[in-house]
Amino acid sequence: MSDKKPADRRPLAANRKALHDYHVLERFEAGVALTGTEVKSCRAGRIQLKEGFVEFRGGPGRSQEAWLVGVHVSPYSHGPRDNPPPARDRKLLLSRREIDRLAGRVQLKGLTVVPLEAYLKGDRVKIEIALVQGKKLFDKRETERKKELDREAARAMAGERE
Repeated sequence: MSDKKPADRRPLAANRKALHDYHVLERFEAGVALTGTEVKSCRAGRIQLKEGFVEFRGGPGRSQEAWLVGVHVSPYSHGPRDNPPPARDRKLLLSRREIDRLAGRVQLKGLTVVPLEAYLKGDRVKIEIALVQGKKLFDKRETERKKELDREAARAMAGERE
């Protein structure tokens, strides 16, 4: 048995729009390479995942890397003058097998990888990424209809209890 207790998971930011726009097929946990002031800014909750996606770089003969693109980390207010740019590309820390698998599925099947959530796991900033497929307009309407029916059923059940 391990003496270590499980690391707590403190949410920092979520990308709710991704769940509305895409069907989530698979989820992965990835570390992210940040500078010290970016970590402090993330801990303060000043990270935005809305426009983010994952890009795979590295051609044939070179090993591929996963990069987080379009995620905005606001500059740390008490940091030095040379804070990194807020919308710079950040390297994701995934195993070689995960990168190859995701890159292959994205290339062959036309899927996308987007960030769903940023959170602290112990002292580390982690990003939950997902392999997703875009929803059609009718799928979005169906999802909204299901949510509305669930809300109405919950209200009716709450009304019966009173």
